[in-house]
Amino acid sequence: MTTPNSNDLMIVQDLKKYFPVRSGLMQRVTAHVKAVDGVSFTIQSGECLGMVGESGCGKTTVGRTILRLVEPTAGSVVFDGQDIAKADAKTLKAMRRNMQIIFQDPYSSLDPRVPIGESISEGLLIHGMKDSRQRNAIVVDMLRKVGMEEYHSRRYPHEFSGGQRQRIGIARALALRPKFIVCDEPVSALDVSIQSQVLNILRDLQHEFGLTYLFIAHNLSVVEHISDRVAVMYLGKMVELTDREELFRDPRHPYTQALMSAIPIPDPKVKGKRARIVLKGDVPSPLNPPPGCRFHTRCPIAQDVCSKQEPEFRELKPGHWAACHFA
Repeated sequence: MTTPNSNDLMIVQDLKKYFPVRSGLMQRVTAHVKAVDGVSFTIQSGECLGMVGESGCGKTTVGRTILRLVEPTAGSVVFDGQDIAKADAKTLKAMRRNMQIIFQDPYSSLDPRVPIGESISEGLLIHGMKDSRQRNAIVVDMLRKVGMEEYHSRRYPHEFSGGQRQRIGIARALALRPKFIVCDEPVSALDVSIQSQVLNILRDLQHEFGLTYLFIAHNLSVVEHISDRVAVMYLGKMVELTDREELFRDPRHPYTQALMSAIPIPDPKVKGKRARIVLKGDVPSPLNPPPGCRFHTRCPIAQDVCSKQEPEFRELKPGHWAACHFA
């Protein structure tokens, strides 16, 4: 993994999350879904780390596990000098003031029976802010930060569009003035024109409040727009990690190269097309991942060693990491 330094807000080491599969009359555990299997990375204070990969690769599970919304199976998650994985309930509650999440589906994450002003202020009340006028003032301020007005606080979730509901989700995450926010595919369900508005809001708020993001997405163009560094995941493993410009200029892992080749060229005046790398077969099941390199069953450059030996996640050049025998 990358070497931790004093500017790192979060240090994740060998993170694993296995979900048990139960079967039979006694519901015994017969297998495990290896959703996240030994992931390590750091996030520096003030940066945005993008995390990309196909659906089911484990990126959302990483985001939820580092916040302990789901309990990790193994590994450590050190946030601001404290190990989240070992924190008791009281310590974890105090830490959660500084850790928030923006969910992928803004409608399902809002209570349909509660005005959105109450949804935004709920976290403030839980963390000890008893003064209702003070809470309301913060709610109005947060709504205005995301381009909405005071009267919106009295409306219910069904009265808003998808883009407005996502803005509400952002306002709710910001209410406690956290240091770190997991953005779990916050624009994937939105129209392209609304995506750009929400992304610009996130970028502006990052600069205004000094926020640190883990930005989870499967749209590489979105990740390129907002991220400082990018991590690429495949079947529960991290296969490449480097800064944004380096990744888009010189992807080293065959899986990353295949993802890059699928990005459409928006300018019709640009002659020629990217050499499309079409991966054969389906993604293996996380119930029974292949031995060695997990990508070898679909890799165009795979050799015998790939099916026998798992590649080391190594630094190819300063700041550029990849897990491939032939990168």
